[in-house]
Amino acid sequence: MPIPMQLSRIIISEVNDQQVIYLKEIGGERTFPILIGLFEAMSINRRVKGEEYPRPLTHDLIVAVAENLGAEFQDVVISELKEHTYFAQLRLRHQGELIEVDARPSDAIAVAVTCNPPLPIYVNEDVLNDVLGE
Repeated sequence: MPIPMQLSRIIISEVNDQQVIYLKEIGGERTFPILIGLFEAMSINRRVKGEEYPRPLTHDLIVAVAENLGAEFQDVVISELKEHTYFAQLRLRHQGELIEVDARPSDAIAVAVTCNPPLPIYVNEDVLNDVLGE
């Protein structure tokens, strides 16, 4: 069963290529980092801080396209961890059908915080167990 998580921390480094976001279990203590790229970290950070840009950026575009086509975003699920790489699904509903789109967790989370209200984020229990060595 997927565990509800929330974005708890964003670390942006000007000297490293890899940035870090932390997800924390809602109603629990488990937390874990995900290494992401600078563009995704900046996009997530911008949305969390409520900053606006005069023209849509990539994650704004993704949300606008889906909504203009009649799809409704449902949630994000970080579903797997294979060879130190996380896999996620961005889940949408269109005409009553659930559509799961393969995505990097960083992009899926950036879309999640771009939506208004932000989308729920879930992590599969086995991913948490693998990450935390449980």
